[in-house]
Amino acid sequence: MSAGGFSKLPNGSVVVALTLPSPVMGGGNVRMIVHAVNRARALTRLRNLGMRAVYLRGNAEPPTPDEITAVLHHPDGLIWRTAPDGAAELWHPIRALKRQRPGVRPSEV
Repeated sequence: MSAGGFSKLPNGSVVVALTLPSPVMGGGNVRMIVHAVNRARALTRLRNLGMRAVYLRGNAEPPTPDEITAVLHHPDGLIWRTAPDGAAELWHPIRALKRQRPGVRPSEV
């Protein structure tokens, strides 16, 4: 089950944040942040990447202001990092998660 939430921006778009099981690494979770026109489109972007069972139920863990700023400044509008938040870990583009080898931490890539 994923935990997450969303924030609606003044221009009408939304930023969705989800904590999901890592699709690549042997264990752990990743925090995905997606910027899209609406919540449905944000979830569709994740499902198109192969994360089929992604649902947003409620608004228990909305994105923080730092997460919103990070995704708005990224050209893809889709970023991730391991969860719980590592203070030293930077946000990664989604292509870094897809090219990652099993058992390799993001900082080693």
